[in-house]
Amino acid sequence: MHRTEKNGLGAAYIAGFRWGLDRGYTVLVEMDADGSHAPEQLPLLLDRVDAGADLVLGSRYVPGGTVVNWPWHREVLSRGGNIYSRLALGVKVQDITGGYRAYRRHVLEALDLDAIASHGYCFQVDLAWRTLQAGFTVGEVPITFTEREIGESKMSGNIVQEALLKVTLWGLESRWSKGRALLARSIGR
Repeated sequence: MHRTEKNGLGAAYIAGFRWGLDRGYTVLVEMDADGSHAPEQLPLLLDRVDAGADLVLGSRYVPGGTVVNWPWHREVLSRGGNIYSRLALGVKVQDITGGYRAYRRHVLEALDLDAIASHGYCFQVDLAWRTLQAGFTVGEVPITFTEREIGESKMSGNIVQEALLKVTLWGLESRWSKGRALLARSIGR
């Protein structure tokens, strides 16, 4: 699939998901095409899907997962983003920002892909968060992430800012909703 316009990472993935859904695929995989994600590790993700997970994340930050040749500042940013997302959203996912994933078809069909407005790397958090909020099972398997040898990262201050703002808002909305439900239950007693 070749797209002529550049509308961001999220739009590209959604176009790819729609392409696969239209063709009847039962599992759709996303991965970086720059060599950062080893195709040889794909069976790990698919085995976990076969074992019952609805979404499987290839994780750099679970036991057995590693990062190779990444500048220290990128790893600090990535780990920090994952810790912040985990705390803000109240989830146990260790690598919610990673892009090596396998989705069951029914997950993508259940999510409102038209409502996803995340453009940069926040898209990864957005889809995992929506998947968790919808009650699907999310699993993680260890992978080795290797920094690309050719090309440049598109990480920018705007991308970091988008992720920080959206994750904060999602976390606050979730806590507000849970607090209201708890209050309603306690008043109703």
